[in-house]
Amino acid sequence: MKTPNLNLFKLSLLVILLIFISSCSSDDENLTVNITVNEGPLGDIGGDFTGNGGDGSRTIAWENSLSTADYNADITSSATGTFNLRVTDANGDVVLDRNLNGDSEPDSFSGVTEVGEPGNWSVIITLSSFSGDGSYSLSEGD
Repeated sequence: MKTPNLNLFKLSLLVILLIFISSCSSDDENLTVNITVNEGPLGDIGGDFTGNGGDGSRTIAWENSLSTADYNADITSSATGTFNLRVTDANGDVVLDRNLNGDSEPDSFSGVTEVGEPGNWSVIITLSSFSGDGSYSLSEGD
């Protein structure tokens, strides 16, 4: 003979299981970023980035035959998050490390990197909790 307590126990267990399953799903699964790379003429690189609150990074190997690079970055639409552009020279020394915050000015930066060792440079683009879009570019310096 089934007792009402056993049915109540099963129902309670089912409710707890459903609550657990629904609490494990997260909107974080839909948070993304996208970073594109376009190689231009004569060693120029650049691209676009977009995000809807996600985190991500991309490392780009870039051959720079000169000791500096001209850089530019711009957030064209962003409510939150951070964009970071970090460049290291052929020795692994940091020649540029700049941020743009999505909810404050300035919304762009440009200039010339510090002097570094020519050769295979690394460009690291990192987006943190970034919502919006923008672009970046680098070219061999003077």
